[in-house]
Amino acid sequence: MRPLIGVPCQGNLRSRYRRYCVGQSYCRALQVAGGAPVLLPLLDDETLLAAYQRLDGLLLAGGGDIAPHHFGEVRQAKLSSVDPPRDRVELLLARQAVSDDLPLLAICRGHQVLNVALGGTLYQDIVTQTPQALRHNFHPEYPYNYLGHEVRIEPGTHLADILGAGRLGVNSFHHQSAKDVARGFRVTASAPDGVVEAIEARDKRFVIGVQWHPEELVADDPRMKHLFEAFVSEACRFCAT
Repeated sequence: MRPLIGVPCQGNLRSRYRRYCVGQSYCRALQVAGGAPVLLPLLDDETLLAAYQRLDGLLLAGGGDIAPHHFGEVRQAKLSSVDPPRDRVELLLARQAVSDDLPLLAICRGHQVLNVALGGTLYQDIVTQTPQALRHNFHPEYPYNYLGHEVRIEPGTHLADILGAGRLGVNSFHHQSAKDVARGFRVTASAPDGVVEAIEARDKRFVIGVQWHPEELVADDPRMKHLFEAFVSEACRFCAT
C-alpha cells in the first residue's frame, strides 16, 4: 500500500480566484517513488491536525518568502510573495513532524521553513546580505532542470548515504538561504560560496532539507529519484509501525 505523503498547499497569491495549489512536479515525483500525495489546504489547526494524523510522511515544497518575524527580524526591501497562512501551517506541521519523528523532506522554501521552525534564521536576500555569493536564482531565464552550480555533500551524513558524498550539480531558484542552522541539525551540503544547501536532523529517522529542486531533476538524474524513493521508503516503515 502506498504511504500517504502530506503536501501543504500555497495560497492565493497571483489570482483573484481563491484557491489552494501545489506544483505538479512534487506530486509526480512522489507518485513515481511509490507515494500517494495528499494535498493539505491552509485551514484551521484542528482540521489540519486531523488530516496530519493520517499521514506517513510530510513534504514541504518550494514557494515564496517566509515572514521574517518568525525568526526575529524585521522585513527587508527584497522580501516578496509572503503567504502568512502558509507560514502558519508549514511551521506548525514541521514542528509536529520533527516531534513525532515523521519522515520529512523539505525542498527550497520548505528547507528554509524547516530551519526556521526549529529555531534557525535566514538571509532574507543573498545578494544584498552576502554580496560575495554566487548567483543562486536562475529564474526565469533558465528551465527548471538547469544546473546552476555545484554543491558539496558532506561524507558521513544521511544525505551522503542517499546521493553519495562529494560534488553534485544542482538547479537553483532561490534568493534566501539558511543563516543560523537550527539546534539539533547539521549542514549536509554547501555551495562553493558557503551558502547552506542542505540540512538534516541529527537524531531523526528521516528529516532532510535541500535548497535545490530535486523534483525537477528526477527524469535527468537517478540520484534525485533515489532521494524521493528513500523518503517514501521511510514513510512506508513509519506506516508499518
